[in-house]
Amino acid sequence: MYDIEKYYQASDVQDAVRVLEADKDAVVISGGSDVLIKIREGKLAGCSLVSIHGIPSLTGVRMESDGTIVIGPATTFSHITYDPVIQRHIPALGWAVDQVGGPQIRNIGTIGGNVCNGVTSADSAAALFTLNAVLELTGKEGIREVPITEFYTGPGRTCRKHAEILTAIKITRDNYEGFYGHYTKYGKRNAMEIATLGCAVHVKLSRDKRKIEELRLGFGVAAPTPIRCYQTEKTAAGMDITDPGLYERIREGAASEVTPRSSWRASREFRLQLVRELSVRTTEEAIKKAAGGESDA
Repeated sequence: MYDIEKYYQASDVQDAVRVLEADKDAVVISGGSDVLIKIREGKLAGCSLVSIHGIPSLTGVRMESDGTIVIGPATTFSHITYDPVIQRHIPALGWAVDQVGGPQIRNIGTIGGNVCNGVTSADSAAALFTLNAVLELTGKEGIREVPITEFYTGPGRTCRKHAEILTAIKITRDNYEGFYGHYTKYGKRNAMEIATLGCAVHVKLSRDKRKIEELRLGFGVAAPTPIRCYQTEKTAAGMDITDPGLYERIREGAASEVTPRSSWRASREFRLQLVRELSVRTTEEAIKKAAGGESDA
């Protein structure tokens, strides 16, 4: 059963902030696919809920005049996957969130909830890391922006304050234009599965499509929080895509930068092997798309 003390439907962001300020134990809910499970399990039993579901400013995807893509945090995974702006410019993110759960979950679960729950296995996180996404947080004192790479502070923890609402996920033009990406999720089955490991890559090639101009390599479940392999990215820059040493450098570089742990899902050693394999496979797919000028996914 669901032990909920109170439920409040916020009329807008400021209304939600006001209620959160007044109740230090209240929990924000939108789609509820994570929060309701925690309530049922007793982890949040007796809590009060502040719903931001249905607030117009928090839903949808738009492109601003400077080319920045703005994703409302209450936008469902299904909406993101099929949104025209996402499909045209950052389809790898659409593909990543399409790996979450099953159709029922993707129709109610939101990208903001996936980010704010702070778990390293969030399918959207690694892709957003490789897109250098910036998170807009709104609270009593106003708006602040935090790069997603600085948002996670530990397992299940973020820098979002209790009375702050995630109000936008922003990706600037220079972080997607010319890039092609791919996301690979490994789990014990193909659907309804939490990632044993997730790997995201975005790559930009030189004008002649022979060398790597910029590589971005991100992982979920390879560390206590989602992670970027910055050193590996640096060593791959400028390399010829046909160089036999490229993928070996990526494989071993990635393995040296991650810090996976053992759990009932997989051992540390197995996750390290997945890092080596998925870093190469995902990079290969991204490069194929970049070299062929295909839409990424």
